[in-house]
Amino acid sequence: MILDAVFLDAGGVLVNPNWARVSEALARHGVHVDAARLGAAEPHAKHEMDTADRIRTTNDRSRGWEYLHLVLTHAGVPRSNATDEALGELYDYHERHSLWESVPEEVPGALAALKRLGLRLVVVSNSNGTLRTHLTRMGLASAFDLMIDSTEVRVEKPDTGIFALTVQRLGVAPGAVLHVGDFFHIDVVGARAAGLHAWLIDSAGLYTGYDCPRFPNLTAVVEAVARFTE
Repeated sequence: MILDAVFLDAGGVLVNPNWARVSEALARHGVHVDAARLGAAEPHAKHEMDTADRIRTTNDRSRGWEYLHLVLTHAGVPRSNATDEALGELYDYHERHSLWESVPEEVPGALAALKRLGLRLVVVSNSNGTLRTHLTRMGLASAFDLMIDSTEVRVEKPDTGIFALTVQRLGVAPGAVLHVGDFFHIDVVGARAAGLHAWLIDSAGLYTGYDCPRFPNLTAVVEAVARFTE
């Protein structure tokens, strides 16, 4: 595999939900669950959603609401009027600012390491039109040669169109690009259909048996990319 560029999903790869903010919103409505339990539940919620049928019959906006409810379910929190009200507040916040505002400590160093390997970096994200502003706020925007927000380009993963548009804008061949994401049926399936290489971030080891390279975090991805580019 000879690479010119690495495409990265935003949520689940570069940034994670602010579970402390979620916990605080729930507490304001009388529902008490700590941030650590929510964070531990998140990969299981994501994995439950990550089926071909579910992805084909939903879009990113509708999945966001379902995702938060599933996180609560896997954290042992039953749905109620109180949880709906809290999640409604969080949804409003996300629309303005993005709830995915926690940057894992490894991310800046991992991005710098990829740049040192001579690779062009691109974010390809199903987002709500705030991606560029959000990554600037998180201090990550300067690491990227290009940022593709699905709302701005009016096509979202796993549609091959978003990948085709991105490689065209960047001026690279699809076969010289690796896409890294955290949903098999969105990121891996979509990127492969567009002719890209695709790897999966599988932080909880839930994707055993899936036919793609899996990594626990972005640092492990960088280490593997470095071996390919030696």
